[in-house]
Amino acid sequence: MATKNAARQRLVSKIAAVARHNGPDDPRLNPLRAELHTEALAEHIRKVVDGWPPLTAAQREKLALLLNPGAGHGS
Repeated sequence: MATKNAARQRLVSKIAAVARHNGPDDPRLNPLRAELHTEALAEHIRKVVDGWPPLTAAQREKLALLLNPGAGHGS
């Protein structure tokens, strides 16, 4: 778990450094912030899924579609 937190902390530090030296509107911040949000979401998903029983292929596919809007949304 320390490794995940360390990676997130490096991202937070990088965002802070770019903002401090270049301002809060620097275009390089958008992808860094998106990466930070992605890491946070991935960590949350891992915590939730770790408590579940094994998923079937159909269940995994259904959940994967939620992360890929427009790819087969028929409902």
